[in-house]
Amino acid sequence: MELEHFIERFAEQFEETDASAFTADTEFKQLDEWSSLMALSIIAMIDEEYEVGIKGDDIRSALTVNDLFIIVKSKRNV
Repeated sequence: MELEHFIERFAEQFEETDASAFTADTEFKQLDEWSSLMALSIIAMIDEEYEVGIKGDDIRSALTVNDLFIIVKSKRNV
């Protein structure tokens, strides 16, 4: 599991925000496009792509894309 791939898949969930705007340090909840529906889309993408179940609390505790990546990676290695 690589961070760059995670960022690409994460960015694909956003229709209005340019993919080049996403980095490991992107505070994704600050984006105009962020919503509870987007959170569900991210949860579904992570489940489908990485076979990891995350919860709303995991997203709430993450500030950046990298924070979320670390959560997903830690759950995948369990």
